[in-house]
Amino acid sequence: MTYAAGIEGTEFMVRGFAGFWRRLLAYLIDSALLFGVQISVVAGVMLMAPYDARAMANLAPVSAALSWAYFALMESSPLGATVGKIALGLYVTDSHGDPITFARATARYWLKIVSTLTLMLGWFMAAFTPQKQALHDVLAGTLVLRRLTATAGRPPPSNEPPAEYWDGSRWASPGSTRGKA
Repeated sequence: MTYAAGIEGTEFMVRGFAGFWRRLLAYLIDSALLFGVQISVVAGVMLMAPYDARAMANLAPVSAALSWAYFALMESSPLGATVGKIALGLYVTDSHGDPITFARATARYWLKIVSTLTLMLGWFMAAFTPQKQALHDVLAGTLVLRRLTATAGRPPPSNEPPAEYWDGSRWASPGSTRGKA
């Protein structure tokens, strides 16, 4: 985890590695989004050419191209993340913490096939490696990090009750009760 020093009371970014479950949830969000888009494409083709076998045969490469473009363009964008990763505060960087290029994002996308062909063990590596990298991250030289904010110089909020509080009609302390003289 990386920490940055700051002036007391200022917020700064803390970077941590994204764990397996958070990454899985982000991938499920992205898959649901892509599934909706691909179903729309299939429905459009079915409406325009209901009995055209060539049109149906072209759906698989179009679907693969849509998935590749989505992941590669989003992860190499200034945000460095897909919609699922953005929702969970994750982003993709190179091994030094810098944004990745389109070429590296493309390599990372296609290397996910290798992670899948290893009986999904390449994906499960993210749960056990020190930097939470899946096989395709190791091969592509990428990291998936979490965006966290922290405040410099302030302790975490306390769960203790305040010394005094406003009960609606007067200032009271936790030990005092209403109606006592």
